[in-house]
Parts: sequence; C-alpha cells; structure tokens
Amino acid sequence: MNIPVWVNGELIDPAQATVSVFDHGLMVGDGVFETIKIVNGRSFALTRHLDRLTLSAQRMDLPEPDVDAIADGIGKLLAVAPAWQLGRIRVTYTSGPGPLGSDRGDQGTTSVVIVDEQKPFPATANVTVVPWPRNERGALSGVKSTSYGDNAKALLYAKKRGGGEAIFGNLAGNLCEGTGSNIFIVRDGRLLTPTLEAGCLAGVTRALVLEWCGGEETDVPLSALYEAEEAFLTSTTRDLQPIRLVDDTELPVAPGPITTKAMRIFAERSAADLNP
Repeated sequence: MNIPVWVNGELIDPAQATVSVFDHGLMVGDGVFETIKIVNGRSFALTRHLDRLTLSAQRMDLPEPDVDAIADGIGKLLAVAPAWQLGRIRVTYTSGPGPLGSDRGDQGTTSVVIVDEQKPFPATANVTVVPWPRNERGALSGVKSTSYGDNAKALLYAKKRGGGEAIFGNLAGNLCEGTGSNIFIVRDGRLLTPTLEAGCLAGVTRALVLEWCGGEETDVPLSALYEAEEAFLTSTTRDLQPIRLVDDTELPVAPGPITTKAMRIFAERSAADLNP
C-alpha cells in the first residue's frame, strides 16, 4: 500500500513529495521533530508530543508551528494507513528554505508528517557508553532538534561494539541519556533518572513513568550505571526496555522486580488512555 505523506498541508504521494534543497533542515539541521507511537491505528500521547514540538520550536526561536494543522494531517494519514499493531509518526518542522549558511531565510517554514510501521524492539537491551559527553549547557540541550549528527555517530559506535543503544554522560561526569531514549536505574532499591538539567531530553515516556510509576530525578554518576541493580530505557517506540548489558558488564537481572512492576503499570495505564 502506497501511504501518502503530508507536506505543508497537502497529502502527496511519497514519490512526488519534495522539499527544497535549500531547506535549512537539510542544510544546517535547523529544525525540530517528534516521533509519536501508533497503537492499533491510533496515535498515543499526541497532545504531549505536539506540546513538546511547540516548546522545542520556541527554544530554537522558530515560528510557532501550526499544531492544529499537523494534528489534522496526522489524522488524515492514519485514516488511510493500515491499522498497524505498532507504528510511528514522524513530524518534522524546519525554518524552511534559507541561504547557504546559518542565517535563516524568510520564505516560511516547512512541516512534514510521515507514518510507517514500527518493528518491536528486543525484549532486553545491550547498551554502549560512548566517549563523547553531552553538553548540558549547550544551546540545544534538551531540544528535540533535527541536528542529530552526534546521535548518528554515537549509535554507529555502539552497534560496532554489539550495543543496540548508545549512552551519553555529560560534562559533569553524570549519566545523561541515549541517542533516542531516556534511562532509569535502580540503586539501593530506589528508581532514579537523570534530571533535565543533566542535559537529557524531556521524554514523554520518561514523564509518564515518573507520574505513573514513581521514581526520583537526581544527578547520577555515569559509573553508577555499571553498578545498577536494574536499569531500563524509555522512549516513545520502545516504552520500557530492560537493560541486560552495559558495555561488557552484565546487570544482575533484566528485568528486575522494580522494572517489571513499572512495565506492568505503564502497559495498563497507556492501554486505558491513549492521550494521557
């Protein structure tokens, strides 16, 4: 089935869809994005994701995106897409065409929505700690920006070493996040996750885990990951994924009892409310 894409308010055949080669999202990564889960043909936590898209745009000094139009585009795409058991929506919003440099243009923004099926993640994750720290004081810290070169390099580094996700520390030497995930650890029986001030993205799944399952936001030394009693990743398309291996260190159990309880609560609560 040839599913259309939504570009600036129009449904277009993917083979015919175009974005300017001068678009700053392509030229310099000047844009923001969201990935939204599809469950049995319906979007999950759409309001939270579009709110974060708006916040990311504000923090990059981009014009405010028309989230009502984007939501309408998502609805139209889901109406013609298969009712996948698990899928993903990718919303990309850029500053639009611009000059060959960092200055922005004045031709208007670009909005794109694409939907596709999502393959399930493995039951457990092996992660690799990368040698490049997140800059928790950087201009894009905590922004879901399309400037993803560091993530692409880090994930390649991890996969060459047998990892399915790369884990960043920050400049302070504390645990930060993955390339597309947040991270929780259990230490002394306490469920912990790095603070947003550590430089990690304010993940939607992260926030729901904290609201539904408890846990503490605190600075966590990067070294604590290797000594964790349990650990798991959170992200839109993986929900909660227990971590089995950190580099060459095998964690005691995956999933452990605290992770198992959190996974159960998250599954129950998310099934009961698709737009929490």
